[in-house]
Amino acid sequence: MNSFERFHKRLQGMPVDRPPNFDIFMTYAAHFINQPLSVYYQDYRVLCDANFAVLEAYDLDIVQAISDPYREAADLGLPVQFPEDAMPVSTEPLLKEHADFNKLRLIKPENGRRMHDRLQAIQFFRERAGGSVPVMGWVEGALAEAADLRGVSQLMMDLFEHPDWVTDLLEFCVDIEIEFAKAQIRAGADIIGLGDAVASQISPEMYEQYALPYEKRIFKAVHEMGAVARLHICGDTSLILQQMAKSGADIIDLDWMVDFAGAAELYADGPALCGNFDPVDVMLNGTPERVKKAVIHCAQAGGPKSFSGAGCEIPDKTPHENLLAQTQALKEFTVSS
Repeated sequence: MNSFERFHKRLQGMPVDRPPNFDIFMTYAAHFINQPLSVYYQDYRVLCDANFAVLEAYDLDIVQAISDPYREAADLGLPVQFPEDAMPVSTEPLLKEHADFNKLRLIKPENGRRMHDRLQAIQFFRERAGGSVPVMGWVEGALAEAADLRGVSQLMMDLFEHPDWVTDLLEFCVDIEIEFAKAQIRAGADIIGLGDAVASQISPEMYEQYALPYEKRIFKAVHEMGAVARLHICGDTSLILQQMAKSGADIIDLDWMVDFAGAAELYADGPALCGNFDPVDVMLNGTPERVKKAVIHCAQAGGPKSFSGAGCEIPDKTPHENLLAQTQALKEFTVSS
């Protein structure tokens, strides 16, 4: 059974030889092949090489064109700096004043330097691994994109003081994300991940109004194109679990703060879960035995459709032995089940 078959069967709750490993690798992957982050973020060939390296080393079940949240925003004009070997830095918001919204113009993903680079990554993945390993593209949620353009703190104030302006901005952002998602599917993506981290910082009522409707529209477009939708919201999403299930996501990532067994019971007839052991306390700072215990616990708690993965990105400098322990635990889980 190859990774692509394992992915599709697991998504339907069918028997598989082992739960699929859907860990998110970014910084770790770049450094695994001794490349600085600035190159990983800006050269699809390096991103792809890094993905294939960790795929082989840790028996993963996915390759992923995910790097940083500034793809769309940079192509819209957001000033972004790329230190040699550190995370990209947004030096100032693009929308300093509300009137700056009037300067925004939709851009085709194919015409954006950074969006086009992601499309090239997906094409490369498809040519080299299509049909044997699922290929995942990525977009920002409309609310997350608005935060990238405006700045998180200022956007939070706008939600209370200028809600109509925020709604107009979200309408613009969702159009960008839908087109970017479609372009990635045309390029060969089997899965579109959607990152909406800022959504864990607002109330359930605000999530219902300012995040969920736009996630639904993006995922509707993803499904119409025949791809699978994956929702990723970092942080404690315990209060919005029911709403997240309404997004249309086929797979929902849960961070380590969320009760995985409780979520699996809530989603019994709904989306598949991915997660959710602690990426820092368990993967980075734990022992191989502790990793194995956490991985098996999540596989048991998550049910027959769950995917294995840390609650968020695998941290840089995670011990090699701990990642191998996850691989081994998944194999042992199948044997003992």
